[in-house]
Amino acid sequence: MSKYISVYEHQSIRVNQEFDGVKFDKNKLEALQRFYGENGVPYYSLMHNGVRFNEYVGVIQVGEIVIEVLPKADNAGSNSLDKTQWREVLIDMLFAVGIFDIHAPSSSSLKLKSNSILDLYFELFIKEVEYLLNNGLVKQYRKKEGNVAALKGCLQFGKHIQQNLTHQERFYVKYSTYDVEHNLHFILYKTIRLLKQINTNVELHSRIGALLLHFPEMPDIKVSEATFDKIIFNRKTQPYKNALDIAKLLLLQYHPDVIKGKNSVLALMFDMNLLWEKFVYVSLRKHKLPNITITAPTSKSFWQPKNGYRSKIRPDIVVNIDKHDCVVLDTKWKNLNGYNPSPDDLRQMYIYLEYYNANRVALIYPGKESKRPGTYLDRTTAKETDKECSVITLLVDKDINKWQGYIHNQIEEWRR
Repeated sequence: MSKYISVYEHQSIRVNQEFDGVKFDKNKLEALQRFYGENGVPYYSLMHNGVRFNEYVGVIQVGEIVIEVLPKADNAGSNSLDKTQWREVLIDMLFAVGIFDIHAPSSSSLKLKSNSILDLYFELFIKEVEYLLNNGLVKQYRKKEGNVAALKGCLQFGKHIQQNLTHQERFYVKYSTYDVEHNLHFILYKTIRLLKQINTNVELHSRIGALLLHFPEMPDIKVSEATFDKIIFNRKTQPYKNALDIAKLLLLQYHPDVIKGKNSVLALMFDMNLLWEKFVYVSLRKHKLPNITITAPTSKSFWQPKNGYRSKIRPDIVVNIDKHDCVVLDTKWKNLNGYNPSPDDLRQMYIYLEYYNANRVALIYPGKESKRPGTYLDRTTAKETDKECSVITLLVDKDINKWQGYIHNQIEEWRR
């Protein structure tokens, strides 16, 4: 069984610290230190006898221990969410932005949704491969050469003479064959074997074993980023995309422990700032009115050196109403706790106001519900101008559909 340690973003854990009876020991710290390496990773920073997590959330498996890093944007109190609720919110946000966009029709019946994001990833991959097996694996043409009993393809004369001088009934040829042995299945088979090795959830053991039994045995290959870059999907192979996306994440983020062999590291982490941006964007698009267009980030150049590349700016969300009323929104995943935004954030919004010719702009934060209008001051008189920059904080709701509707309503209320 997996040993779970649940912490919040920006929280620290130290050697010998216990979480629900699970101890974070020195071996696990050393594995994380090796994974961190000389160049570092964005998920956490090292400290004396421990690590401190950053704004990334998700899971890091170290040996048999799964460290789950959850988001946290509300204050401690009677209305704050507990870890189970935050885990469900995080998973629902990932589903909402399309990270868990799967072909398997029974995605709503995922049994492991409340247990762990790692188990959820494993089950999603299993469901996708089961779906592919049930629909029949795609065959492709591939080149093959060897001795055959009948002449076909192109005779390799030199090798034929060399190998068949005493076996004139055989032919050494190069020919094309049409079967399931191709790169897509190599990757999926390698991922199934990886799951067999690292899975610690007993509920998935039998399903992984069944996949290995029914999936054709494939040769082992070395996998890198380039392996996935070379894949081109067509009408027949498009259903493989989701399974291969998960396989890419698992295979490239798995770092075996080559020293001791017991504390391999698998990291499936998400930048919470980017996830919040995408979630607000899809929530607004989900409920938008016909006269409103909501566009994803578009860059504009705003500085040009004499030699070199231009610098660009890119807001998170641009909302246009009837093609003449423009507002710019920028999302920040942090709890202000009643304080003002940072000067850097306010300066950034001033640039957006000018370069996108916006009527007004707003910073969107999670936290206690509030709308604080503000204006930029005239640079010569220090008096208020009509250049508005508001600060909007939004409550977190554990019901994802209600939360998305609430986000839309709050921003619409501010815009009007």
